[in-house]
Amino acid sequence: MNYIGWLIVFVIFAALELVSLGLTCIWFAVGALAACVTSLFTGNWIIQAIVFIVVTVVVLIFLRPIAMKYINNKAEKTNVESMEGKIGKVISEIDNINAKGMVQIDGMDWTARSRENEVIREGALVEVISVEGVKVIVKEVKNSK
Repeated sequence: MNYIGWLIVFVIFAALELVSLGLTCIWFAVGALAACVTSLFTGNWIIQAIVFIVVTVVVLIFLRPIAMKYINNKAEKTNVESMEGKIGKVISEIDNINAKGMVQIDGMDWTARSRENEVIREGALVEVISVEGVKVIVKEVKNSK
């Protein structure tokens, strides 16, 4: 294949990467660019294909982890993911059997259930164990009054 064919392959993979934005096709585009450069030195399409495959695999194995580290390093926890471990105050007695209970955490009211089906009195401090749907699962902080 001549260099124009490899440039077309490069453009196709680059365009697919622009559409997906998932760092999936860019590695093939780099391989196609290397094969394009190789085609300027040799007309042997087998050598060009080997360069394409080798460069694609090497770049994929060695550069993808580095790129993913720097691109995805700004991920922040969502409100729900950051709830575990927070302390809240019971504003309505928590009773799993009667399906009632509310806690206030960071100024927001949440429906609450106790972890071990215990009744937790109003005014007690609780720690969030997990979030299940729109309910927080809590346990009482034993030193609360």
